[in-house]
Amino acid sequence: MPKQTVLITGGAGFIGSHICQRMLEGNYKVICLDNFITGSRKNLEPFLQDKNFSLEVCNVSNYIDIPGKIDYVLHCASLASPKDYLDFPIQTLKVGALGTHNALGLAKKKRAVFLLFSTSEVYGDPLEHPQKESYWGHVNSVGVRGCYDESKRFAEAITMAYHRVHKLDTKIVRIFNTYGPRMRHHDGRVVPNFIDQALAGKALTVYGAGQQTRSFCYIDDLVEGILRLMLSDYNLPLNLGNPGEFTIMQLLKLVLKLTGSKSKIVFKKLPQDDPQQRQPDITKAKQLLGWKPIVPLEDGLERTISWFKG
Repeated sequence: MPKQTVLITGGAGFIGSHICQRMLEGNYKVICLDNFITGSRKNLEPFLQDKNFSLEVCNVSNYIDIPGKIDYVLHCASLASPKDYLDFPIQTLKVGALGTHNALGLAKKKRAVFLLFSTSEVYGDPLEHPQKESYWGHVNSVGVRGCYDESKRFAEAITMAYHRVHKLDTKIVRIFNTYGPRMRHHDGRVVPNFIDQALAGKALTVYGAGQQTRSFCYIDDLVEGILRLMLSDYNLPLNLGNPGEFTIMQLLKLVLKLTGSKSKIVFKKLPQDDPQQRQPDITKAKQLLGWKPIVPLEDGLERTISWFKG
């Protein structure tokens, strides 16, 4: 039986490169699309000599035309770190809107399964806790984070429109805070920030009082859930994340413990519209995919810290 082909937009990024790796290990052919605005060629180095891997340098916000058979289109391209989407708000909106439209068009042309990488940020600063897929969210569309939140909400809307109008087989994964090896040192998200600062002996930066909560999912767990969703027949949005909920201060203390750092703490003003709570309800993922995360936070942090040291 010939190998199936998976096209991954944003495949040079943190999550995208892990998806590339898992698909190659699963005996798929992989086509990676990236323009390297935030992705890194270094993430792809282990795959560049693999005959089943190919790289196309392009901006998916422009028209995409890839020859040959494609079985799955995984639209992972995005500027997911607050630092990035605050620096590049227009590019963030474009990849969420134009990029999703182009990726859907390619999937329609190839009669491929389409999987959108969405985000827990569609829930905004939630008034429901934990967050179920049925929750519509509490989002400031004109705030500084609106470029990211609304790009993903639009992406979900157009994905469902293609599913309903064109009968395209689509999936939507809402990803909650994910961490692990290949995150950038200056990513701007809390886990790499704390690890990078602790290893360098710098003060750890806490925004607000550090009592806001996040739920941290190790990358291997997320990738397993995404693969199961890709192969499922479920078409509505699905939460994937670790329901273990930690305050930022709890995370900070764990990073200090695991790194042995004596770094001090610096408190800064809380950014505008920063969510106060974040915890996924993963009941549907358990029921539909038989999936739940298995890597405890401390174990995942140890692996991530080891990678940062290397």
